[in-house]
Amino acid sequence: MRQFTLPCVLLFSLASGAALAQAPVPVGPQGVPPGADPATGARPGNIIGTGMSLPMGNTASNINPTDTPSQIAPNLPSPAIGDNATAPDYLAAARNSLAAGRTGEAQQSLEMAQTRLLDRSVPYGQTNTPSRNPAVAQISQALQALAAGDRPRCMQLIEAAIPNARMAEQASN
Repeated sequence: MRQFTLPCVLLFSLASGAALAQAPVPVGPQGVPPGADPATGARPGNIIGTGMSLPMGNTASNINPTDTPSQIAPNLPSPAIGDNATAPDYLAAARNSLAAGRTGEAQQSLEMAQTRLLDRSVPYGQTNTPSRNPAVAQISQALQALAAGDRPRCMQLIEAAIPNARMAEQASN
């Protein structure tokens, strides 16, 4: 039988204790944490849509299963560009945020740009047809690069999406 030294035993017990301390957030029968409104998932004191809901976060996360540390996605900071910003505006904000190392703000900007591009008219019965706009696909790829921690690739995809978003904006006007 192998003998363990005291430092090895201490290291093992500290590591296992840290792993146990990171228990997932419990959820109730409605799939929301205890104390949250079952209809909205909001915790008491948090008003949906105000930008003040918890938990707050500053780094990109919850984009895909590999970068999802919690069942509750953090509220990310929004870029300071105003409510009437266009998809190209949000992409420029994402580029600037990423260059400054603010990955959470970059993620929020990318998601807002994509939302602007997906707000479109489609024929009746074709609402489930995916957008063929190349900027939408490029933003999806940029988000995946951000989730993987590949900031240079994310930046390339943002740069490529900006002119496509401008063309889509001009076509819709």
